[in-house]
Amino acid sequence: MQRYSVFALAREAFRDHRGWERAWTSPEPRAAYDVVIVGAGGHGLATAYYLGKNFGITNVAVIEKGWLGGGNTGRNTTIIRSNYLQDPSAAIYEKARSLYETLSQELNYNVMFSPRGLLMLAQTHHEVRGYLRTVHANLLQGVATEWIEPAKVKELVPILNIDGPRYPVLGALYQARGGTARHDAVAWGYARACSAMGMHIVQQCEVKGVRSEGGRVTGVETTKGFIGCGKLGIVVAGHSGQVAEMAGFRLPIEAVALQALVSEPIKPCLDVVVMANTVHGYISQSDKGEMVIGGGTDGFNNFTQRGSFHHIEETLRALVETFPMLSRLKMLRQWGGIVDMTGDRSPILSKTPLGNCFINCGWGTGGFKAIPGSGWAMAELMAKGEPGPLAAEFGLDRFREGRFIDESVAAGVAH
Repeated sequence: MQRYSVFALAREAFRDHRGWERAWTSPEPRAAYDVVIVGAGGHGLATAYYLGKNFGITNVAVIEKGWLGGGNTGRNTTIIRSNYLQDPSAAIYEKARSLYETLSQELNYNVMFSPRGLLMLAQTHHEVRGYLRTVHANLLQGVATEWIEPAKVKELVPILNIDGPRYPVLGALYQARGGTARHDAVAWGYARACSAMGMHIVQQCEVKGVRSEGGRVTGVETTKGFIGCGKLGIVVAGHSGQVAEMAGFRLPIEAVALQALVSEPIKPCLDVVVMANTVHGYISQSDKGEMVIGGGTDGFNNFTQRGSFHHIEETLRALVETFPMLSRLKMLRQWGGIVDMTGDRSPILSKTPLGNCFINCGWGTGGFKAIPGSGWAMAELMAKGEPGPLAAEFGLDRFREGRFIDESVAAGVAH
């Protein structure tokens, strides 16, 4: 793998930048692999990377029906945080956040991680009590968060209207090491590292069926032919239910669209991420100056990847009260992503009824922040055949046994 550095940049400048190698190869699939991972988004690529890095398993194919990172990885709003309430959630998200801290150096690829800080506004007394509870839980979990008063919130976010009128800001849950990263770069960095280990990333290769024998997976039928495998990982976010059905089992999830938008670029005015559950929205400013804005999911099951006017109106009508300056901005573009939601709003990392078939899904609207931790835990599950500490509580059996990991409230606006 060609190493990126200031010296490499200077060298290529003298050669008209003609010496750069492709970041990853795009080979035709072999007949069989030790491991096949369906889904070349952030979670699938991270799983492949940690299979190679942590367990030396490199005879791996990551297959993708579209293009690398073209699903939810390229459609999210890049928020990174770990201030969840339940212990299993806090553990896996904090693992991910800590891995993000050094991911650029590890992958030799700038993922543009920006620990700019994250605020979750409390605009009702109920939220004040809830967030104070989360601060205490995070203290016990070793997750660095704190409660801050309205004056401090205003100091961090001068453009914020803390006086209401309907929903005054009563304080905020603050995670100083939360922030953002560049979504595409995370996928590209993992893909480059996987390719350097000899793994195959096969794009435009849609799975049409899952083949098994004696209760164990043997491979997948694809638009590029049959690909055999010893182990299969299903990491396809909003389409998890369809691929699981091909493998012969059902999942307790539903797919809905999550919409977001960005404004025209403006001068820097917001250097933290702000989430507001009561008015149901969240906002940050990109490096290009765009205000990145999003809200909740659609209220009905669907698989659309485009936005809708009524949802934008609903989100902005609420946010304009808290951020009056938004009323003067023009929208630049909007989009949607397909997210898979479980009943307890927590993910599934699990063995399945089909032998040697594993699934990673159910991240809902908060999958981007979890990518490194999710990949780490899924790689351990696939390599050992049993979940490690990070994935142990997220098995499919919890729904049968009633061991829910309820993050429906602690997730704020579910991001």
